[in-house]
Amino acid sequence: MSEANSTGPDSPQSTEKDPDDWVTGGEPATGAQKSYLNTLAREAGEDVPDDISKGDASKKIDELQEETGRGQ
Repeated sequence: MSEANSTGPDSPQSTEKDPDDWVTGGEPATGAQKSYLNTLAREAGEDVPDDISKGDASKKIDELQEETGRGQ
């Protein structure tokens, strides 16, 4: 039998990079980010700027997932 993958995305060795450290974090948010962010913001009764960056969108998505109970 082979060993379980110890370097996959769910492994304890896997790390998530902080959006502040993303090389492309300052670029405009992707369409998928904007769509999901707008859904979460609507549920939370918040507004999101149209010109939000990828990094800021990622952080705001995490924040709104906590607030709305969505996500993990």
